[in-house]
Amino acid sequence: MGRVTERRKVIRIRDGVVSTRPDTLVAEEPLEIRLNGKPLAITMRTPGDDFALAAGFLVSEGVLAEGSDLRNIVYCAGATVDGSNTYNVVDVRTAPGVAVPDITLERNVYTTSSCGLCGKASLDAVRTTARWPIDDTHGGDTPPVRLDPDLLASLPDRLRAAQRVFDRTGGLHAAALFTEDGELLDIREDVGRHNAVDKLVGRALQNGDLPLSRTVLLVSGRASFELAQKAVMAGIPVLAAVSAPSSLAVDLAAETGLTLVGFLRGSSMNVYAGEDRIALRAAAAQG
Repeated sequence: MGRVTERRKVIRIRDGVVSTRPDTLVAEEPLEIRLNGKPLAITMRTPGDDFALAAGFLVSEGVLAEGSDLRNIVYCAGATVDGSNTYNVVDVRTAPGVAVPDITLERNVYTTSSCGLCGKASLDAVRTTARWPIDDTHGGDTPPVRLDPDLLASLPDRLRAAQRVFDRTGGLHAAALFTEDGELLDIREDVGRHNAVDKLVGRALQNGDLPLSRTVLLVSGRASFELAQKAVMAGIPVLAAVSAPSSLAVDLAAETGLTLVGFLRGSSMNVYAGEDRIALRAAAAQG
C-alpha cells in the first residue's frame, strides 16, 4: 500500500553552498472509486483513509446520507499484470434499496489534487440533492449556531498545530471539524483539499454523525464551489477558509444559507454569506 510520505534525493542550494540530501515528500497516487462494481471517479490523493474518502465523496454526490446506506467498502485487485492488489481501487457497495445514479461514460468524473471535480454539478443540482437544509434564519426548535469572531480567529492556529504530516513535508492541505465552542473534532490531511474534506465527511458517515449540523468546517486553502457543496451536503452550517472563496462558492452559500468566511487570518476575516451566525460587534459604517 502507498505511504503517506516518500523520500527523494534533492540538491539543496543555500547561500551558494550546494549539497545533496534526502527530502520528505507527500505521496500522491490515483484512487479509482467504484460504485457497486461500476467505475465512477478517479481522484489523485494522498493514500490513507481511502474508505472514508470514498464514502465522503458519495455523500457529496447525494448517494449516501447515513451509515445504513452503506453495505461495505473493499479494496479491489489492481490492473497489474499478475492481478495483485494495488490498493488504489475501492468498491463501495450500497445497502439494498439505496438509489444510485445512472453511471454512464458521460457521468464518469476525474478529479485532480488541485481543482477537484472537472465538470461539476450546477447550483440547481445541489439544491435538489441536499438532504439537510442548513438555512436556520426562519427559526425552529433548535437555536441557530452563533459564533464569536474571536473564536473563529483562533481556529487556524489550532488547525496548523494538528497538521502532523505537513510539518514533515510542507505539501498538504488540511480540513478540520470544530464544534461551535471551538473543540477540535477531527482533522484530515491530503494533497487535495477536496479529498481532505471527503475524508472528514466519510468518517462522520461511518460513525453515524451526519448531519454535522452544529459544526464549523475549516480548510487550509481557498473555498471553492466544490468545498461549499460538500459542506452543504453534509449539513455543515459554517465553512471557513484561510484564503479566498470563489464567486460561485459565495453564490451557493447565499442560496443555501451556508455561512462562508474567507481570509481567516489573525484577527481579521471576511464574511461573504450567512452573517447571521456571526456575533458581529457594532461598528461605525465606513464608506
